[in-house]
Amino acid sequence: MRRDTFLKSLAAMAAAGALPNLAWAQGANIKMMIPANPGGGWDGTGRALGEALRDAKVASSVTFENKGGAAGAIGLAQFYNASKGDPNALMVMGAVMLGGIITGKPPVSVTQLTPIARLTTEYNVFVLPANSPFKTMKDVVEQLKKDPGSVKWGGGSRGSTEHIAAAQIAQSVGVPAAKINYVPFRGGGEAVAAILGGNVTVGGSGYSEFQQYIESGKMKAIGITSGERVKGIDVPTLKEQGINVEIGNWRGVFGAAGITPAQRDELTNRVIQATKSKAWTDALVKNNWMPALLTGKAFDEFVDKDFSSLRATMVRAGMV
Repeated sequence: MRRDTFLKSLAAMAAAGALPNLAWAQGANIKMMIPANPGGGWDGTGRALGEALRDAKVASSVTFENKGGAAGAIGLAQFYNASKGDPNALMVMGAVMLGGIITGKPPVSVTQLTPIARLTTEYNVFVLPANSPFKTMKDVVEQLKKDPGSVKWGGGSRGSTEHIAAAQIAQSVGVPAAKINYVPFRGGGEAVAAILGGNVTVGGSGYSEFQQYIESGKMKAIGITSGERVKGIDVPTLKEQGINVEIGNWRGVFGAAGITPAQRDELTNRVIQATKSKAWTDALVKNNWMPALLTGKAFDEFVDKDFSSLRATMVRAGMV
């Protein structure tokens, strides 16, 4: 074949998206949107995934952008508008974003993007600052019954899993969910500062966000939202303390709107390869994340089901 004919054929195949193996071999310059401020679970997940993509040699570089606020809705809108058709763009998201969409009804929904993968699942832990006058969840509940407004619950954006859990705790002990005093924060760093500074009574988030403070004694963990005790986490469940509340938190990634099925498959494969890397395995162990990889149609169906389930839970809790 003549060289000019070959080059023309190569260009035509590239334009048609028929050269995934070449793109794979060259790696990709991945752009990662983290729709939260630094220091939280989404930030940790996004940066760990970025490192894993590089470690698996399926990305030559990864750049990050943090854009916090409104349960991720601000970053979501920016990602949707700026990344349409970009096959190398990823956005971290999860159950918190679904809850925020249900309560906030933003103009852009995650359903307008391209589902790529669920990565991890994690349960929320409620903590007290070390100098708190309360020592246990029982102490918090007793005060909640006496004066609901005096107990400030600090956590992620409104509609987050810790917000839902706080409302469910109130309901389970006979306090109307509408009476809880919930203080939302745009990122894990802000929430940690508020808890350590005594600006909230009790804080809630994923264990990984509080782990170093729990282990150093600066925070005391008083309850976890799992059905059973989690291996490696010495924290009593709410259920074993007589509070019938169980709720999980998952995190994953979506791709840009408008990418082709072939581009979605290639981006999904990059993420799958990243989850097989040593860097990702190390991140799971370090953060006590439970691996929960789900892709393709199964992930599509999971997101739809979780949307419906969260909405029903929030309606029962009087949040919508």
